[in-house]
Amino acid sequence: MLADEGVRTVLFVPYALHDRAAYALRARDRFQALGFLLQSIDDEPDPPSAVGRAEAVFVGGGNTFRLLSWLQRMNLVEPIRRRVADGMPYIGSSAGSIVACPTLKTTKDMPIVEPDSFDALGLVPFQISPHYLDPDPHSTHMGETQEERILQFLEENETPVAGLREGATLRVERDSIFLRGLAGARIFCRGEEPIEMLPVAPVEKLLAQSRPRIGGTR
Repeated sequence: MLADEGVRTVLFVPYALHDRAAYALRARDRFQALGFLLQSIDDEPDPPSAVGRAEAVFVGGGNTFRLLSWLQRMNLVEPIRRRVADGMPYIGSSAGSIVACPTLKTTKDMPIVEPDSFDALGLVPFQISPHYLDPDPHSTHMGETQEERILQFLEENETPVAGLREGATLRVERDSIFLRGLAGARIFCRGEEPIEMLPVAPVEKLLAQSRPRIGGTR
């Protein structure tokens, strides 16, 4: 996706982990192997200006509460929204995909810090629940399954939820959403039975709320 759009340098946001330098080093090695230069926003003296110049942004995974808290603290929410609205590609992995949603309410992370609010970037009109695990009928675990937690979310909220299994990717561009990657997804809408999706397929259910503005998310 990035190479097709002429992107050569990616701005990395490592706020979801504590050791940002080590995180950026790992990410830089991976992106270099793919033919891209990676610059950590943590090395920038003016992070909002760095977003304004960025060819693309990659927001990595970790703790979603810490990630959103730092995005708010560094005044990056609005700059990222504006740049994505203008067409800048956004790639999010795990926590980075959740903060692309309207809120972080579908995270499974511990609230190790308290953000100013649960409102996230709102780049897409649906929620993502990454690392989706199907119920194991042989498990002795007595807590809620991921599906039960999503259904609890829908008892209080109307926003659709995409449960992404490991290896699944959503590509969102203008008014289309496609499920790609190596695994499927489970789509949850309030008052409806969940829908199983397999790559490669359009996910029209997630467009019910409004038109997405994101270039791509995982």
